[in-house]
Amino acid sequence: MHSRSLSDWLAFIERQHPKSIAMGLDRVRTVAAAMALPEPARHVIVVAGTNGKGSTVAFIEAIARAGGWRVGAYTSPHLLRYNERVRIDGHDADDAALVAAFEAVERARADIALTYFEFGTLAALWLFAQEDRVRGGLDLAVLEVGLGGRLDAVNIVDADVAVITTVDLDHQDWLGDDIEAIGAEKVGIARAWKPLVLGDDDPPSSVLGRAYAIGASAIRIGCDFFFEPDDDARLWRWREPGCEMILPMPALAAPAQIRNAAVAVAALRALPLVSGEHLPERAFADGVATVRIPARLQRLTRDGVEVVIDVGHNPQAVRSLAAWLRATPTPARTHAVFAALGDKDIAGLVAEMAQCVDQWWLAGLIEAGPRGLDVAAFVDRLAGTAAASGRACGTVALALDAALAAAGKGDRILVFGSFHTAAGALRHLGATS
Repeated sequence: MHSRSLSDWLAFIERQHPKSIAMGLDRVRTVAAAMALPEPARHVIVVAGTNGKGSTVAFIEAIARAGGWRVGAYTSPHLLRYNERVRIDGHDADDAALVAAFEAVERARADIALTYFEFGTLAALWLFAQEDRVRGGLDLAVLEVGLGGRLDAVNIVDADVAVITTVDLDHQDWLGDDIEAIGAEKVGIARAWKPLVLGDDDPPSSVLGRAYAIGASAIRIGCDFFFEPDDDARLWRWREPGCEMILPMPALAAPAQIRNAAVAVAALRALPLVSGEHLPERAFADGVATVRIPARLQRLTRDGVEVVIDVGHNPQAVRSLAAWLRATPTPARTHAVFAALGDKDIAGLVAEMAQCVDQWWLAGLIEAGPRGLDVAAFVDRLAGTAAASGRACGTVALALDAALAAAGKGDRILVFGSFHTAAGALRHLGATS
């Protein structure tokens, strides 16, 4: 066991549970107890939602660090390297640290079969706990829910502030077929008498009802806090009763990122309700301005052709992506390199993007494991959609090469559909940030 490299460990933990996704907290709670894991930090913010989770975590992390706090962040999935999932003081965990964490989980789990995500979550919490022993501990842990909320492994940790960014259709096989059912799962991260920050203008009644039932203090965008443009296009305004801040526009391009930043600000403004600790106002401006995340409307240029890479993989995210394309028109043609996992609403993704795309280039994602499709199966799923006449190219790299060969100067290539799709494009283009 001790001679395993990080890649060996990742291959090992993929094989430890017969299912890639298995909802429930009993397994992970039992192993966490055996590991005697303490709270991961003095304060904990847990972030759930259909879209915007990773960006919101990044904004919270950056603002808190700008205020002088030591911060641990746990996110998923990763884009290029597993190490991205665990950050301490702004740095990805190195291979040796992750190997030590996996060894600690393995020693404690006995014969309990953990999923890949459960194993990784426990490893992250163990790494955060080590900071208490060597550097006096973390001031804040920001934990991103992997799937849903109520039965997600992250939910073994009690949040001081819970955040639900958005609620929309995704992962219906596990979370339910409608917004109310999905909301009921996501609100499972809320805790009695603690703040619950909501980023939807009109949250599902299941979310509001649960908050009311347990006495969680719902802090709603558009009701309890607000964001709006400033007269200076480089700035925007965040406000709540008794507080107003003028903040720089995020470096992240999508309009939704202002909402994500606003939700992050609200989450950190809510912490004093629990802890009494305030961040300096300057930290909010400094943090918002510094956040950069790969594959969120990431724009590159190759031989006069703009390549835009985005991880959008459900209808709500792709709807936002299409709105950005319409607001940022190209004078020439738009090519789409498109690949999605088999459990996604593939026809729904195409429908949201259909009016923005002139030519489709289609790829398989067999590297994604059981949820991936080869290109032939993917094309079959596209029958009757606007993408049905697209060119099948096998892999993301082949599809991107074909699109680049066909595109002229002034054209735009959009790569979207999955984290796997975005990662394949970034690797092929030699771009890591």
